[in-house]
Amino acid sequence: MPLDWAATQNNLGTALFRLGERESGTARLEEAVAAYRAALEEQTRDRVPLAWATTRNNLSAALKALGERESGTAHLGEAVAAYRATLEEQTRDRVPLAWAAAQHNLGGALLTLGERESGTAHLEEAITAYRAALQERTRDRVPLAWAATQLGLGNAFERLAERESGTARLEEAVGAYHAALQEWSRDRVPLQWAATQNNLGNALETLGERESRTARLDEAVAAYRAALEEYTRKRVPLQWAMTQNNLGYALATLGQRESGRRGSKRRLQPTEAALEERTREQGAARLGADPEQSRQRLADTGRAGERDGAAGGGGRRLPRGAGGMDARAGAARLGRDPEQPRRRAPGAG
Repeated sequence: MPLDWAATQNNLGTALFRLGERESGTARLEEAVAAYRAALEEQTRDRVPLAWATTRNNLSAALKALGERESGTAHLGEAVAAYRATLEEQTRDRVPLAWAAAQHNLGGALLTLGERESGTAHLEEAITAYRAALQERTRDRVPLAWAATQLGLGNAFERLAERESGTARLEEAVGAYHAALQEWSRDRVPLQWAATQNNLGNALETLGERESRTARLDEAVAAYRAALEEYTRKRVPLQWAMTQNNLGYALATLGQRESGRRGSKRRLQPTEAALEERTREQGAARLGADPEQSRQRLADTGRAGERDGAAGGGGRRLPRGAGGMDARAGAARLGRDPEQPRRRAPGAG
């Protein structure tokens, strides 16, 4: 029975993908891609259009995960193409929530692709995809999925703002993060709440850098400190260190706006604490690792319905990753090291 064989290949792909998510290499993910492609040899669009779309969606997720672990953009480009193919059958009229999930996932792939390029076209496309998803992923209908897409939208706005000089995109990012926090509450999803607080802190801190007042910097400090209520050193040491690093950077920026050496020195202490944890966990957090990979892991918590297929779909994605840090630790100094930016709690997008 060729269709049964294809369904089994799809399920095999899902099992391999899940394994691949828990391993650091790419072998399992490559096997998952091969299994999904095998399934599509029988699950053709003409024969079983919705099953074809489901497997294409699963293939897209595996390609995106593979692309996130590589320095190039080839697999990410394939993921974007596969998500767009999925949308040809998973239309809004036919399966509105599956269409919205595919739009959300397309936004995540475009965001990651855009982060690796110097232009803004893919980031703009990511924003368009997230906004499309929100047409069906409403707060009343699917509140947690709505929050995940708001988070992805905030991440896209923040990345775009880094390449522009104004504050409009940052204001939109702040608005999207605040929206996500309406449903991703601390009681309901504490780690997602903390990740969103971290990303909110990043956007507020950048806003504060572009303004002469310090109100936004103070808000950024408050957001990072809120995140640390759940990102404890014992529970998630790398995320704790990431947020300590971000907090130290915001405090150092505030210190630059104040007079007196004492204040500036006091503000560096959180980052020194982060360095201690980074050194202890250097195998997982060294700069040799891809910082965006760590970001993805957190962000993935919000990627709801990435694989709405026979094997079920999870959610994921959060923000500015828990990437590695070495002795340069720019955030630990008053002068920023351009190669040591603040970290986004991996993204939901």
